[in-house]
Amino acid sequence: MSALGLTGVLGGCGFGGSSDVTLKLVAADYGDSAANSSKKYWADLVERYEADHPDVKIDVSVYSWNDVDREVKEMVDAGDPPDMAQIGAYADYAAEGKLYKAGDLLSIPVQADFLAQLTTAGEVNSVQYGLPFASSTRVLFYNKKLFAEAGVTPPRTWDELAAAAGALKAEGVKYPYALPLGPEEAQAETMQWLLSGDGGYTDITGTYSIDSAQNVETFAWLKDELVGKGLTGPVAPGKLDRADAFAAFAAGDVGMLNGHPSLMETAKAKGVEFGMVPTPGIDGESQVTLGVADWMMAFKENGHRDQVGEFLDFVYSEENVLDFSREYNLLPVTNSASRAMASSDQDKDLKPFLDQLATSELYPVGNTSWAAVNAAIKKQIGKAVAPGGSPAGVLGGLQATATRAETAE
Repeated sequence: MSALGLTGVLGGCGFGGSSDVTLKLVAADYGDSAANSSKKYWADLVERYEADHPDVKIDVSVYSWNDVDREVKEMVDAGDPPDMAQIGAYADYAAEGKLYKAGDLLSIPVQADFLAQLTTAGEVNSVQYGLPFASSTRVLFYNKKLFAEAGVTPPRTWDELAAAAGALKAEGVKYPYALPLGPEEAQAETMQWLLSGDGGYTDITGTYSIDSAQNVETFAWLKDELVGKGLTGPVAPGKLDRADAFAAFAAGDVGMLNGHPSLMETAKAKGVEFGMVPTPGIDGESQVTLGVADWMMAFKENGHRDQVGEFLDFVYSEENVLDFSREYNLLPVTNSASRAMASSDQDKDLKPFLDQLATSELYPVGNTSWAAVNAAIKKQIGKAVAPGGSPAGVLGGLQATATRAETAE
């Protein structure tokens, strides 16, 4: 599963040929069918690059998100890593000394063009190894028809959200607020709520603070004011996955939920009229929202640093970043492409997400401990809002897991 919550369906699909230098790239598929597979994006980009670089061939293999991270790991474990990999996480490979530093690959203008918070998220010990490739944020989606029938307006605060959910329930809405804390993507919904409660997974020093007072208060509010009052629907939050919540929204059964850009197309295809507003917070709109990113990295094993760097400079040109972002309803990872998108009528649907990007906060992906913490959150967090559950106890257990994972690094 991509960090962005997107899935692909294709198996490995290679294209390339022989030359003075052949660079191997393994990439993830952001499409949902053969018609919009990322294979087509890379084929076009590679054809244009090779036309101007006849001594370099780029051999690209595209895999679904179900397979791509495992494929790269198997290549690395076999001592035959690709030159480049565009996957979900980079920190383990960086910590093992297998990756080039960004500054050893990219030209200064290209490296400087990355959005600042994405650059920081790509760092291990203050050195950038992960190159952000695609990004996204979350906003609150609401069903306009259901809101009108319930006589409520889009919420700006938690109390307004709870009141709107109560009115939606009174109108018979199946999921007044869909709270997907199931194992598919619980870490995203959790972090969105923690940030809106002035907390998060880490403190300002980057140290895990999962059981902070703010975080415990956030989950106590969710348990008491939403889940406990029957405002989150018939499926227990700990068993509700994001994909099922999105499908229910597209079916007209959800009053509101947190969503990323791909939900726009899903809802439009089903004829659902929806609106989007910033995430509600305790006293007003949340000052920070969840940002997520997928990553490009370059392995040192095969050398070819200069050729890899030149190719990645091309990959991160404004034109190519915009083309990819528009094809898959994602946000640009560079300042230049973000400015172009912000000023273009073509991209007006993505503007609510783009507006949130500057104040977004990402998962602590630079910590090699994050994989273990992420897995624990997906497994445990639903228990914090379950009947008889203890927010403080569950968050305390997750903090202990995070501390052990940090110590084991």
